[in-house]
Amino acid sequence: MAEARAETLIDDARVRVTRFDFAPGDQTGWHTHGMDYVITTMTDCRMRLEEPDGETREVFIAAGTVYRRDKGVEHNVINGGDAQMTFIETELK
Repeated sequence: MAEARAETLIDDARVRVTRFDFAPGDQTGWHTHGMDYVITTMTDCRMRLEEPDGETREVFIAAGTVYRRDKGVEHNVINGGDAQMTFIETELK
């Protein structure tokens, strides 16, 4: 699988904002979030989430949806759909 394209939009003393673009099948690679974060979906997102306990979950998040997670989340995010997937991640420093 190929890596999703990540583009840092802002990285200052308060936040880091990154745009992630995934072709079908692209992934982030395994990572642990070191900060609380907010996700804003720019497109419909059909995410396949691989989790440390070996589970894989399929999640659909509609375009324009916003959600937050606490630091410490560990996972690999994969575009499980057949269309481009884009979201913006805002990390709170």
